[in-house]
Amino acid sequence: MSMRLSLATLDRIRPGVTRPPFDPARLGTGIVHLGIGAFHRAHQGVFTEDAVIADGGAWGITGVSLRRPDVPATLVPQDGLYTVETLDTVPRYRVMGIVRQALTATAQQAEVLAALAAPTTHVVTLTVTEKGYVRDPARPAVPGRPWTAMDWLVEGLALRHAAGTAPFTVVSCDNLQNNGEKLRAGVIAIAQERDAALARWIATEIGFPNTMIDSIVPATDAASAARVAAAIGMIDHASVQREPFGQWAIEDRFTGPRPAWDKVGVDIVADVTPFERLKLHVLNATHSTLAYMGLARGHLYVLHAIADPGLLGFVERLVHEEIAPALAPLDVAAYWRTVHARYENPMVDHALEQIAQDGSAKLAQRLFPLLTANARNGLPTACMAKVVDAWLAFARSREHVIDPQAAAFAAWRTGEATLATAVADPALFPDAFRNDRAVRSAMGLADT
Repeated sequence: MSMRLSLATLDRIRPGVTRPPFDPARLGTGIVHLGIGAFHRAHQGVFTEDAVIADGGAWGITGVSLRRPDVPATLVPQDGLYTVETLDTVPRYRVMGIVRQALTATAQQAEVLAALAAPTTHVVTLTVTEKGYVRDPARPAVPGRPWTAMDWLVEGLALRHAAGTAPFTVVSCDNLQNNGEKLRAGVIAIAQERDAALARWIATEIGFPNTMIDSIVPATDAASAARVAAAIGMIDHASVQREPFGQWAIEDRFTGPRPAWDKVGVDIVADVTPFERLKLHVLNATHSTLAYMGLARGHLYVLHAIADPGLLGFVERLVHEEIAPALAPLDVAAYWRTVHARYENPMVDHALEQIAQDGSAKLAQRLFPLLTANARNGLPTACMAKVVDAWLAFARSREHVIDPQAAAFAAWRTGEATLATAVADPALFPDAFRNDRAVRSAMGLADT
């Protein structure tokens, strides 16, 4: 099979595959997305194309890879087209036409800035992971040579401010509590270093809604790529796979036009906190639990880990005895039933190694706040403490850990490598683990 998916071959896709009901080449762009990985294409891309189908509008996406050219290198030869494989009992295939441009920031700086400054751009979305919200002070942004997603936003907004162009809305799509507020604070701080007037304009004119976003998107592998090729009848080097479930809640804080997301299942709400807390502290926390404990028991994927009776029993205790009391009055039990069923999907090979990455950033959001709150309120913490132990055991067992605090882990492993020495490092644990007697007691540490 040598034919490749593109606009020229779109009409040769095999029957049974859903294709765009519009001409992708004629779709105008209204969104810039920073961090165009698989999750964005499998989730926000699908919701956005559905919104275009439902209500029209020039809402094509300019996707930007901030570091590596890998994704644009697959999308550009395919004219932005890619296939979404939905991993249901009978897999479903859909060719997407929503991505109209794919850029690499490090090589196409002018094009990225032009897209951010364009009057037709009304929304900028981001999937840059939790670690993308931490700015390294040792690598300050240089005007015209931004380092992080926040620096790119400041550069683009500076161009709009100077030209008198209408503001856009910035929508974070990362697993980070209060993601919009955190992004807003970071962007304003960087802008303040550059221009106080720009910082004031951003603070008063730019919307940064908080969001909750959810769908399991396993990394594309050779098996998925082969299934896609067989289904569509040609090669697709940019295909993605996802579970059937998808959820997106966005705070209603827009500063301009937006796609008709609310017509295709997106929750546009006054407060995303309930959605956010359930996602972070039930789904994400149990994901991390299954990763660190499942790998230690020899499992490779979520569906295998959740089928382990001993591990399932532990996760059930974690959810019902420790997480549910911390999240009351939210209906944790009902939400967990949905999550549990999703984990058991036999078509979804969600790798535990992938979930285990970036644990220092993830657990800081998913687990540490609940452990701290429970300890202070006299609620159970034993299961959460064991998850922390499993995370450290995982880090200790690997010479190279994919984590924003990899250097701290390396230093810890070559030293005493105990819980006490790990907790003493502020790069790995927040202050409460050193200074709060209740938290230290919950972790089995001697009072200091």
